[in-house]
Amino acid sequence: MKEVILDTETTGISVKDGHRIVEIGCIELDNLIPTQNKFHCYLNPERKVSEKAFEVHGYSDDFLSKQNKFKEVVDEFLNFIDGKRLIIHNADFDLSHINNELKILGKAKIDNEIVDTLLLAKEKFPGSSISLDALCKRYRIDNSKRVQHTALIDCELLAKVYINLTGQREPTLDFKNQDDKYQDLERKNILYFKKIVKPTAEDLKKHEEFLKTSLKKNFFN
Repeated sequence: MKEVILDTETTGISVKDGHRIVEIGCIELDNLIPTQNKFHCYLNPERKVSEKAFEVHGYSDDFLSKQNKFKEVVDEFLNFIDGKRLIIHNADFDLSHINNELKILGKAKIDNEIVDTLLLAKEKFPGSSISLDALCKRYRIDNSKRVQHTALIDCELLAKVYINLTGQREPTLDFKNQDDKYQDLERKNILYFKKIVKPTAEDLKKHEEFLKTSLKKNFFN
């Protein structure tokens, strides 16, 4: 099953207060390797961004008012995630907002399999900070681009965190090149051996004398 790293930015924390999505970012993984398939959009939330949310992502009301509304991208979004496992950090937050947007349009909630990396981290590092920044620091992942929270940058970081949380490693080794090197050695018929040195008559005589001396010492001692 292919997976999708997913993140959203919103006008505020709770859908109960009428807050809406302003950005969706998705990166597809195939066997833990990011593919070229991405989904990204800014959205017109049809309401003002709260001050706290603006401090987090920096998207102004003026900028967002010029973007598409969720209803204009919903089909493309649903097609992108269809049949794929969703990897989300603090899934309850993102899912509540996504399902709220779908509810507004009279559509069903998403029913994808979900992996919440926040829960994975909580089980693996009980009592420790498990924010995305903290996990990047723990796994030595460069998050210097994360000056503000943006969906795609957060997805890129979360993909690396997810690989580490599941006990995998990023596939950076070029095994093909290693195989080519071994094949080159085989083609060249390179052999490795130790040189055999035959003893001279004098060497054999000295060795015989050494044995006689050793036997006498052992016998009389």
